[in-house]
Amino acid sequence: MNDPDRGEDRCAWLDVSAGVSGDMLLGALVDAGAALEVVQSAVDSVIPGTVRLVAHETARAGMRALKVDVELLAADQHHRRWSEIRDRLGAADLPDVVRESAHAVFERLAVAEARVHGTDVDDVHFHEVGAWDSIADVVGTCAALADLGVLGGLGGGGASGVAGASCVTGASNASGVAGAPGAGGSRRVTASRISLGSGSVRVAHGRVPVPVPAVLELCRGWDVTSGGDGELATPTGVALVTALAGGQTAMPAMTVHTVGIGAGTKEQPDRANVVRVVVGQPDRDRGADGPAERLQVIEANVDDLDPRLWPTVIDGMLAAGAADAWTTPMTMKRGRPAQLLSVLAAPSLVAGLVDVVFASTSTIGVRVHDVIRWALDRGWSDVEVSGQRVGIKVAHQQGRIVNVAAEFRDVEAAAVALGLPVREVLDAAEAAAAAAGLTRGGGIPDGLRDTP
Repeated sequence: MNDPDRGEDRCAWLDVSAGVSGDMLLGALVDAGAALEVVQSAVDSVIPGTVRLVAHETARAGMRALKVDVELLAADQHHRRWSEIRDRLGAADLPDVVRESAHAVFERLAVAEARVHGTDVDDVHFHEVGAWDSIADVVGTCAALADLGVLGGLGGGGASGVAGASCVTGASNASGVAGAPGAGGSRRVTASRISLGSGSVRVAHGRVPVPVPAVLELCRGWDVTSGGDGELATPTGVALVTALAGGQTAMPAMTVHTVGIGAGTKEQPDRANVVRVVVGQPDRDRGADGPAERLQVIEANVDDLDPRLWPTVIDGMLAAGAADAWTTPMTMKRGRPAQLLSVLAAPSLVAGLVDVVFASTSTIGVRVHDVIRWALDRGWSDVEVSGQRVGIKVAHQQGRIVNVAAEFRDVEAAAVALGLPVREVLDAAEAAAAAAGLTRGGGIPDGLRDTP
């Protein structure tokens, strides 16, 4: 790609207010500067000798746009199990972040299809989504995002190796259907409200209403609108957005580097049938326009739970995708001592977490309210204490380190392995971090990871 600022921290905003499909998103990313040869190479590693990607300029409603067509080079059977696609991704020669993001997209699709058809995820047969061209759209989009440098921080690992600045402003993490709660996508990628369309469309199972059932499943927890007549958003397009974006927001504050416009196949009579991608450097101002997250808090008053269960309850909330969970001592009516359980989570995960609250505590009611959270950008490094690895979390703002903390579970594990007191290992880890230059007020070192 020809963007001179490629090496800087980047974010991308996906404007899907006119709808989205896999080829539209891929076209926008290539138009924004992703190298088509990199995308083709990634696709070839998954489905070799099957497709050729061809990009050409066109126009929609008088707006210049790029259309990426997927030309078939081999016969295609269309129907493929999720397990076959999963095996292909596992065997492909792909960067980890591309493989894991493509896996997340297809897994999200599989979970949605399983819910629609009432089957197990491993029994799902993809129809249109299982075709060579759809596989190319998914893998190609993931490769294009990685080539643009905005896919770092994908939940569940596979980071790009550089701690990037967040581009999430007032955004909600929407991963509720994904089977791996809290996966949530990259904090460097956000999206607008999704227009889905209306009416009906014919699919492999016959004529169904728009939005088609799989699209509605994929949109759980996401801000959507009809937006017009016809099918404006396809399952592949919606799966890509909801799996790879860290949330939804109006266009975030950034210094714009490149803009890409991807064309859809049809010419719509009342709108430009395009997806826009804006790539830039996020604004590091931590004011009202900074990287705030729109989250929700679940609360429950509990006065009759065995206190020995509380650690398990809180661990269960975190395992189910909560951003945080805690209890606060309180006094209820008639002077009864109790605990206020608070669970902080992305809106898309709240319904599932409410079920966990009811299942794991004795409460018979909960409250949910909205909150805004500002969080410092952070990355991770490692130090050694007598041969034991201890992760160090480095929070930073405006190019300077604000806080340094050893990962306490690593400290505990090292203490057990070395037969030393936890306090002694913690002191040694903090001293090693300081010796490595990880101190408050210092500069941000190169090579911080996006994940612990």
